[in-house]
Amino acid sequence: MQKLTRRATALAAVAGTGLVLAACGGSDSDGAGGAAELTISANAVSGGKNTEEAEWIEEWVIPRFEAAQAEAGVEVDVSFEPSGVDDEQFKTRLALDLQAGSGPDILTLDGIWVGEFAQAGYVEPLPDLDWEGWDHIPEAVAGLAAYDGELYGIPWGTDGRVLFYNKELFAEAGLPAEWQPGSWADILDAAEALAGLEGVTPLQLNAGTAMGEATTMQGVLPLLAGTGEEIHDGQDWTGASPGLTRTLQLYEDVYGGGLGDPVLQQEAQGRDRSFEQFAAGELGILVEGDYFWRSVVNPEGGTAPMENRDDAVGWALIPAAEPGAGVGGQDFVSMSGGSVRAVNPASEDAELAYELLTFMNSAEAITAAVEGDARITARTDVNEQVLADDPMLSFVADEVLPLTTYRPPLAEYPQVSVLLQEAAGAVAAGDSSPEDAARDYEEGLGEVAGGAD
Repeated sequence: MQKLTRRATALAAVAGTGLVLAACGGSDSDGAGGAAELTISANAVSGGKNTEEAEWIEEWVIPRFEAAQAEAGVEVDVSFEPSGVDDEQFKTRLALDLQAGSGPDILTLDGIWVGEFAQAGYVEPLPDLDWEGWDHIPEAVAGLAAYDGELYGIPWGTDGRVLFYNKELFAEAGLPAEWQPGSWADILDAAEALAGLEGVTPLQLNAGTAMGEATTMQGVLPLLAGTGEEIHDGQDWTGASPGLTRTLQLYEDVYGGGLGDPVLQQEAQGRDRSFEQFAAGELGILVEGDYFWRSVVNPEGGTAPMENRDDAVGWALIPAAEPGAGVGGQDFVSMSGGSVRAVNPASEDAELAYELLTFMNSAEAITAAVEGDARITARTDVNEQVLADDPMLSFVADEVLPLTTYRPPLAEYPQVSVLLQEAAGAVAAGDSSPEDAARDYEEGLGEVAGGAD
């Protein structure tokens, strides 16, 4: 990630501060003209999509923030605008509101939208105001809310990609129970050993458009980072570079070498099938996000539950192609996603909105948000507490997040992602060489994003 040119910060949580803030627009936060009004928007609705987030906002954030402000002498009414639609539909509606100079005071963005909204002027860089929370958010994680060296919001949830492996299959193949490959060659060597087991697919590396964004996030982008390159360098899109060609060569090594199932990559439910195969002991190594641990093989409510998950499933960092070959000279790499909260530039009470923003991202608030459902947050202090009993999620929080990278938050990215999926799919299916697939990708890049560096 490009180094941030400013350590953007926001106001501290307000409980007990006694601050009385003047309105920035039509509302009046000193009580003289009635209660100030703030709105929070998220693609969440009680009883529907992201119900836990909606209930947290309605039942924890709003009453506690209003009470804290009342104690500080400020009367404020906070309302929640729920939604439960497709993410792209939510994004479009939010963008139209912001374009018209309206919309909620606090908005929730997918990190991949930040650059696009910043370019359009829908969000603005955070002001330089003191907030303790930045001491607990690693700079790599703060990058989720960054565009062109500026921070536009506060990240609140994130994730990380790792290598998952089946320890029981590893034992059968004579591989170590505690496995940490140091290079791509080490991964291929382990896959070769697993290939000797009957009925076992050694390695699942997502490829093709049927896998969708999973191909890009759990395949092409972390591998590309392992060559020392990123798909966008801050100025231009990466074309048919040596790193991309080498990434596609690994796909050829896996699928051309019989270490993966190329047919699975073309099936509409191929990713789900790969989950089921792993849970059934029919797949040795899988590149996935921590979602796989939390929601797929979780013995309590997972979509492909493994009763012996805690004993049979291992995890490891994704290595660079060779030690030191990764982005920034790293030995290991990852990719992360997540959400960001920001303040609407058109807010009539921006100062109070920043109070609400930092309140929602305080340690107490984030801890309440993940109560009963251990998830990785942007705050290290919260992670240390809520993930203490989960070694896998703690591993991601402690070892993966400090070295992770993010997708470029640009409007062209979704189309670029499809081109990458097509390139990986063509190589996995044996329809194209790595060199030809890279050139085809670059040609498409010229059409959707104006070319490469």
